[in-house]
This record gives sequence, structure tokens and C-alpha cells, in this order.
Amino acid sequence: MATLLRSLSLQGRNLRVLSKTRPAKVIAVPLLKQNALISTSKKNKDVSASIEPMEKSMDLKRLTEHFADTDSKNEENYTSYGYEPGDRDTDWFYYNLVMFCVFTIGFCWGGFIFAYMPDHRMLDWCQREAFLELERREREGLPLVDPNYVNVDTIELPTDEELGDQEIII
Repeated sequence: MATLLRSLSLQGRNLRVLSKTRPAKVIAVPLLKQNALISTSKKNKDVSASIEPMEKSMDLKRLTEHFADTDSKNEENYTSYGYEPGDRDTDWFYYNLVMFCVFTIGFCWGGFIFAYMPDHRMLDWCQREAFLELERREREGLPLVDPNYVNVDTIELPTDEELGDQEIII
């Protein structure tokens, strides 16, 4: 901590000394040069601009009148969403209803339910059970992991006479 304070005070002293000898602008921005980017080449490729509005040609006027949407209820420019092709308002209503149900209810609420639903594969249960088993083994002084899953004394194996000529594959 003392080293940090010494280095900060040393930097402060150095800055104070520099600021007395040089103006603050030179310290703050030493590499900033003030250049004016003015082109001195010949201006033969420039485009002239006019402030006065141009008159529309007859073709442009005719096309504007032809494609003008004078009636908003006109079925000419209507594209159906595919729910009710005959009725424009019902089609729009069903489209918005389906989008609301799919995105708002389906994705938002469905994702919420999926994230917080119970553990159906019981993964949390097996982890809790493993911790309880480790705690029991520590309490009883047993090794945490035993090579014999079942106690060897409780297993009754058949004798050699009982096995006879049976082949044993291990």
C-alpha cells in the first residue's frame, strides 16, 4: 500500500513540474495536430446542384396517379395472412391472435414453466442421496469409496462341487 501511495505522489509531483514548464494543452494532447483537409485539385468532376425544384415529367405524373392508393379499403393491394382470405379485418385479427399466443404465451410463459418445472429425471435426488451416503460413511469411519459394493461376508458363493464342469467367465 505504501508503494502505491509513493508512486501516486511521485506521479503527482512529476505532473506538477511538467504543468509549470509546459502549457496544459501540450501535456494533455501532445499528438493532436490541427490540419485542414482542403483539396486543391481541379474541380472538373463535381456535380452541380440546383435549389429550384424540377418539374415532373408526364410519365412520372401518370405513374404516380396510376399507383396512388386512393382507397385504403380497396382489396387490390391487400395481401392475406392466410387465416381468413375473404375478410380483411378477421384475417388481421386472427393473425395478431396467433402471434400473441405463439410468442407471448408460448415462448415467454412456456420458457418460464420449462425453466422452473420439477426435476423429472431425479438428478437432484441422486446427488442429494450421494451426499447423504458420504456423510454416513464419514460418521461411521468407513472409507468414502469402497471397492466392494456389497459386503463380501454376506455373499454365499457355490462350492466347486456344486459348479462341476461349468465354465466361469469373468
